[in-house]
Amino acid sequence: MLNTLISYLAYPFVRYALIAGVLIALCSSLLGVILVLKRFSYIGDGLSHVAFGAMAIAAVVGLTDQMLLTLPVTIVCAILLLWSGQNAKIKGDAAIAMISVGALAFGYLLMNIFPTSSNIAGDVCSSLFGSMKILTLTKSEVVLCIVLSIVVVIAFIALYNRFFAVTFDENFAKAVGTKTGVLNFVIATIIAVIIVLAMNLVGSLLVSALVIFPALSAMRIFKSFRSVTVFSAVLSVFCALFGIILSILLDTPVGSTIVVTDIAAFIVCLLIGKIKG
Repeated sequence: MLNTLISYLAYPFVRYALIAGVLIALCSSLLGVILVLKRFSYIGDGLSHVAFGAMAIAAVVGLTDQMLLTLPVTIVCAILLLWSGQNAKIKGDAAIAMISVGALAFGYLLMNIFPTSSNIAGDVCSSLFGSMKILTLTKSEVVLCIVLSIVVVIAFIALYNRFFAVTFDENFAKAVGTKTGVLNFVIATIIAVIIVLAMNLVGSLLVSALVIFPALSAMRIFKSFRSVTVFSAVLSVFCALFGIILSILLDTPVGSTIVVTDIAAFIVCLLIGKIKG
């Protein structure tokens, strides 16, 4: 099996998949801790469906780079949900549900009315569950993934203390002069970028697992925000790397394999947490 893996690593598309998968998992885990603590865990699922709808529109219009439309649309929806959702007549959880179902239905309808290929079912399955899309990344897509991931990590490190304050007590942070509105805007933008990137890895229906499971696993063992964040990042990278390698060796869907690996890691962390008391 080791010889088989080494032979696979000789192919550029396998190396691209590993690089992109590790970076996406790292970024997802960093923001996952904030989303879980702010009770916005479900927003990843909602935004992934928005990205699916935008991707369907881009495909119908004929855009060669679908991210040109998918990314800005997802960012706008993320800002609307995080920034103004609590003050709107339709509260955050209801708004997420409406946007999630509406975008998913609209995207699937467009793909059927204006089919871009003869295999609509395959295209939909690939978009929703990731399929083997991560193994077809081009060099330019990997470079874009690297650049966006570096920006996300730098932004998180630079604003770590402010993110911490907004996550645990937004009202107090606002009272002491922290620009919470700007921070929520930054959080929403980063989340949207991560969601669009993660769709290539696990598909729109499984994005939430990539965001939530590492954070929940870390919280079973550690109690401090810093420890949870660091362990979540390490665990997420390991699960993504191990999941991609397993999917290549066993010829299984990449996205589903990574999510199952995350679930297994969560069970192990849950048991460790029980033992530690």
